[in-house]
Amino acid sequence: MKKIVDYLLSIIYLIHFGLSLLIFHVIQVVTFNVFGKKAHKISVDWLNFFLTYGLYLTGSSVRFINRAQLPDGRTIIFVANHQSTFDIPAIIWFLRKYHPRFVSKIELAKGVPSISYNLRKGGAAVIDRKDGKQAVVEIARLGKLIHDEKSAAIIFPEGTRTASGIMKPFIPGGVATLLKRAPEALIVPIAINGTGAFNPKGVFPLKSFSKLSWTVLPGIEPAGRKVEEILAEAQQAIQAELDQK
Repeated sequence: MKKIVDYLLSIIYLIHFGLSLLIFHVIQVVTFNVFGKKAHKISVDWLNFFLTYGLYLTGSSVRFINRAQLPDGRTIIFVANHQSTFDIPAIIWFLRKYHPRFVSKIELAKGVPSISYNLRKGGAAVIDRKDGKQAVVEIARLGKLIHDEKSAAIIFPEGTRTASGIMKPFIPGGVATLLKRAPEALIVPIAINGTGAFNPKGVFPLKSFSKLSWTVLPGIEPAGRKVEEILAEAQQAIQAELDQK
């Protein structure tokens, strides 16, 4: 019976998901080209509101917990574990005040309504993982952008999704490149829990009545510390939060 419910609620949510992407793709194109970048950002924020709270259609819970004193007017580099594609909308919505841009693989920059357009127009670092030089240049550009704007970047240092919930070691290269261009940035860990189990077989079927949470943890001052040490502390903090669930 539970499997039948999973399939039915998954179909409802994925219809909502697909329609949201299609509708907001048009809205993004109009806002960007007619009203400019600020209006475009607002449209992206609201897209991610609908994607995040649409998860209620699966009977799942969505919980955002902020345990950090996030500063205003300071560059922030959010580092998070990565379990699923569904990690992303809630981060964009709940942390919209800080305008976080993602480090994303280049494959997502084409062919996906709304998502690809936002990656190309919104300032994200779109990297080719087969081209190390291009990746460094893109991440460095993002680092300078968030430094100039006093905004935020979000990076998944594992480098790939780990749906099992068991984190892979955090790779320092991306964060190191961001810090070179934005050395004043505060490193802020985010613990994401439940999204991997929510879609254990890919996009379909989803696991209904899942408990999904995003927890922002206290920031880490990077000054005078090695990136490897900073990321080890961030990963330990994330793991400790996940172990409590």
